[in-house]
Amino acid sequence: MKLHRWEDLKRKKLGPEGVDRVRRRVEAELLEANLAELRQVVGVTQVEAAGRAEMTQGELSKFERRPDRLVSTLRRYVQALGGELEVTAVVGQKRVKLHV
Repeated sequence: MKLHRWEDLKRKKLGPEGVDRVRRRVEAELLEANLAELRQVVGVTQVEAAGRAEMTQGELSKFERRPDRLVSTLRRYVQALGGELEVTAVVGQKRVKLHV
């Protein structure tokens, strides 16, 4: 029995355009995740993230639920999850990565 790699099967079945379409859809869905969902996907508990971000667990819990956040605190939170914060402005058809 011949084994097949997932990447090869995916490309064969979907083709380059299909793979790109799926990638864009996944990226769009990820962009819609809230902070708690992001933290859970990464596999980090509130206690772990709070310690890394130099916050209490209660502060982190409130931060995840807030509708408005400071960019500096958001950056600290994302870094605590092992990531890097990027801010992109979309104006018409243009996407501009902002230096914040």
